[in-house]
Amino acid sequence: MNIPSQFDSIRPFEPEELPQVYDRLAADPQFKAVAAHVFPGVPFEALVAKMRQCKTLLDFQKAFCYGFLKDLLAKASTGCDMDVSQIDTSRRYTFVSNHRDIVLDSALLDVLLIDSGFTTTCEIAIGDNLLAAPWIKDLVRINKSFIVERSVGIREMLVASKRLSDYMHYVISEKNDNIWIAQREGRAKDSDDRTQQSILKMMAMGGSGSVADRLRQLHIVPLAISYEYDPCDWLKAREFQLKRDVEGWKKTKQDDVLSMQRGIMGYKGRIHYHCAPCIDTLLDTLPADMPKGELFATVARHMDHEIHRGYRLYPNNFIALDLLEGTEAHADQYTAEDKARFEAYVAGQLAKITDVPNKDEAYLRERILTMYANPARNFLKAEA
Repeated sequence: MNIPSQFDSIRPFEPEELPQVYDRLAADPQFKAVAAHVFPGVPFEALVAKMRQCKTLLDFQKAFCYGFLKDLLAKASTGCDMDVSQIDTSRRYTFVSNHRDIVLDSALLDVLLIDSGFTTTCEIAIGDNLLAAPWIKDLVRINKSFIVERSVGIREMLVASKRLSDYMHYVISEKNDNIWIAQREGRAKDSDDRTQQSILKMMAMGGSGSVADRLRQLHIVPLAISYEYDPCDWLKAREFQLKRDVEGWKKTKQDDVLSMQRGIMGYKGRIHYHCAPCIDTLLDTLPADMPKGELFATVARHMDHEIHRGYRLYPNNFIALDLLEGTEAHADQYTAEDKARFEAYVAGQLAKITDVPNKDEAYLRERILTMYANPARNFLKAEA
């Protein structure tokens, strides 16, 4: 495909570029060490030979990522499914979801798209802050990721945002592929999921016609992701206390790497993805003269409502809500055994936090409970 050169720095690799990329990965000692950990007992030379047989990015995903993720789900979950009943699997969409896990949110979507009957996976928006080494950047671009440039200066940000938007429109209209992007920059650490209007504004920089036309051209589908357990809940709670107590505290790249490792390998219980109807229908109903600010606010509200409505709630969510509010208002949603199990789980997660000065147990517990309670709060509000 003759892709415009303006996208070269952010797009996934093209088939003709793959041999060179495979050479770079084969020669990288860090990549070799990671491969040995992920595929124990498999000779590195055999992995490289299998990699070289992959002529397209989809070939690579099916040869390596699909099987790895299926094995992972067998160990780290008790089931993962997606409801696609309200979308057409023969069409292409921009999936905009709440963001729980740095790596798995989009990776599992790829698996679920294949299992649901889509003939392709999706191109994945990934922040350049997560590309801590050259081999990681190569690997994510083989895995159909395109790069969101967050580390550019303020002057360059507008140009970077326009390039990103133009590329997303190009993927849908010319490459005929799907896209995944989070509804906000970074994860909602307290699970109170809200669509940032800035994401919608970025999307509307590309395409042609009115703002509504430009958003419609991306065929946006609000996607709700529900994990029964979040293996990074204690890391997020730790981050809350450090931000509260240590002036100027900021996450390091090492913190991101740890979150990625824990998120991928940690136990997640049941996992559910729910696709709401494409928002094209909503956009068709908006008045042509609606002010831009009002339009973005309306679309963001609609997307939040659809995502909140699409959650699958587990006993943990209702137990956390009742514990926070000091009631038993939702006791019909769980058993005494469920409650005892969840309280023991929370205590175990809190015990993992060992390196925070003046560890505030009550605050950390409240933070973890809030992460599990907020999806229930938002679901109940959306249903009402």
